[in-house]
Amino acid sequence: MGDPGVPSAVMAEGGRAGVLAGRGLGAAPDSTQGTAGPGSEGLAAALSPSNVEDLYELLEKLGSLASRRSGHFGVVKRCRERSTGAFYAAKFVKVRRCRSSRLGLERAQVEREVAILRQLDHPNIMRLHDLFASRTEVVLILELIGGGELFDFIAEKEMLSEEEAIEFLGQILRGVQYLHDRHIAHFDLKPENIMLQEKDVPKPRIKIIDFGLAQHLEDGVTFKSLCGTPQYIAPEVINYEPLSSATDMWSIGVITYILLSGLSPFQGETDAETLSNIVAGAYEFEERCFSQTSEMAKDFIRQLLVKEPGSVFILPILILISIIPFSITPILAVAVWDWDPPPPQPPTSLCAAGSA
Repeated sequence: MGDPGVPSAVMAEGGRAGVLAGRGLGAAPDSTQGTAGPGSEGLAAALSPSNVEDLYELLEKLGSLASRRSGHFGVVKRCRERSTGAFYAAKFVKVRRCRSSRLGLERAQVEREVAILRQLDHPNIMRLHDLFASRTEVVLILELIGGGELFDFIAEKEMLSEEEAIEFLGQILRGVQYLHDRHIAHFDLKPENIMLQEKDVPKPRIKIIDFGLAQHLEDGVTFKSLCGTPQYIAPEVINYEPLSSATDMWSIGVITYILLSGLSPFQGETDAETLSNIVAGAYEFEERCFSQTSEMAKDFIRQLLVKEPGSVFILPILILISIIPFSITPILAVAVWDWDPPPPQPPTSLCAAGSA
């Protein structure tokens, strides 16, 4: 089977998550705690003095958090809430004390992720339970998700049946539709950022995680970014053109291809070759992997892997079920993108993000 993952997310702020959406570092001695709730902005909102270890027992390490730009900046630990006994994942993120510092993440980036997570409450999206912050560290208490990555689930099975793919795809699309309805784009959708709530169950529930690159899109504001994971980013990311919710839909097209074949549609020998394949839209449905795949499923992928996001097209939320030998109600939705992007501008750095 082809490996649907890249050796590293060369343009991403975060790598693979361990058992949850992030990774963490020990508690800050001067932490302050606040209640997570929709609509809160920044890290200072609703914080009250408290140390994370006063309220949570810190347990084993689950994973590490690192990026190409910032290096190692945290780990995640399983934790137990002292008042309820419930288990969560504590994601500890180092933040930079000043702009000149190279250790940790920029505070504004962490604040953006927290502000977005506070707005979200959906069964297919990871939940933020609690928040602690200090000058040098932020602690996110997150829903514990123990079923592993969809990436690993696919690797074990090599490829999924169309029935299995639809089951996962329907959940992914419902979660992404929830985000887009709130003008939030994830911008880093990939099998590593989709986790299973439980693994050894007939129909696992998935959770979308890692909102480190997510953005709240505003009308009349152009947003551009070169961040993402090479195999899953859309052509407009590589070309440094304005991004929209259509950028997420391209990634879903790549994920669907991987679900059905175990292969990555644009994978090259190098990242540069992969990016070139994406810009050219160069992919094919190999007979050995797609011989049992319906034309409707292939058309679904073709409609998502559209190089011009300004075009208007209709996307089925679930592939027409009449071709699948089991009973489920078909759900169709219209996803319309009709905007005229300005001419692309040359990027100023390898991993840049900006709005105008």
